[in-house]
Amino acid sequence: MHTTPWPSQPERRAAAATGSVHCERHRPEQTTLYRLVQQHAQSFFAQTEVATGASLPQFVKDAFDAYLECGILAHGFLRLRCADCGHDKLVAFSCKRRGFCPSCGARRMAQSAAHLVDNVIPRVPVRQWALSLPIPLRLLLAAQPVLVTPVLQVVHRVITRHLLEQTGLKAFEADSGAVTLIQRFGSAANLNIHLHCLVLDGVYRRTDGEPEFVQADSPTDEALQALLHRIITRLMKLLTRRGVLVPHCLRPTRRAEGVDGARRAATRRCARPGSVCRPSGLQPTCGGTLRCRRAPAAGTAVPDHHPTRTGQ
Repeated sequence: MHTTPWPSQPERRAAAATGSVHCERHRPEQTTLYRLVQQHAQSFFAQTEVATGASLPQFVKDAFDAYLECGILAHGFLRLRCADCGHDKLVAFSCKRRGFCPSCGARRMAQSAAHLVDNVIPRVPVRQWALSLPIPLRLLLAAQPVLVTPVLQVVHRVITRHLLEQTGLKAFEADSGAVTLIQRFGSAANLNIHLHCLVLDGVYRRTDGEPEFVQADSPTDEALQALLHRIITRLMKLLTRRGVLVPHCLRPTRRAEGVDGARRAATRRCARPGSVCRPSGLQPTCGGTLRCRRAPAAGTAVPDHHPTRTGQ
């Protein structure tokens, strides 16, 4: 897998100064998605209301309406004029929504990446850790989003401890760092809460002066398996202690029941309100996926690490 490092701020400024950057006005009205939304949005609203007996939330309708006005000059624009050559350029207003607008979504993504590279992540090796969760946990975190933070804290603590062990340092001797992007859907727009953690591939040793970065070794498949087991075990203890996971209520889901059985177990009524059963899919031996990839240095490419997966 070949990847191209994100250009730094000085590199982007140099490209702009040499005139190698060309800006073309976005024309959303010519795209298939725009025409699809324009022609079928109202019928979609009506069919949803008939099928469910309730209308969509107003903020959803507002997102559709804002998208249909995004980038259209008729709905407002900014006129830019070059003082040297007198050239005029019209820039249409954007919706700046976080929904399905491809233009605003891509702009927000590019701005976030530039901010991380320029102002947050130091110039040291970084590894991406991706953790997917069993289906019952995805449903639980979607229903109770307040649990996402403590789950993420468990993941960070396990990974940080692993890095400390790899570098031979103690918790009071060094510190690590991470930025996590919480994704709430899969490639098919299905509910799939999973974590993408950008973790420094090492730790900073505390010194009297400037902290010293100590790089960790690349994890093996066996190490990933052990980390996944540790993460799931601690998550089960955390959720059980908070009363949202009941270990032995009703009938446990047999492993042979697969995804459908896990989904039924997650929605089954349990001994406590707002809790879910603990099916076999949530045992520390199955149900999760942990994979990692080292971010390449400038001009190099690093392949994906073989994923460690348990369960179906």
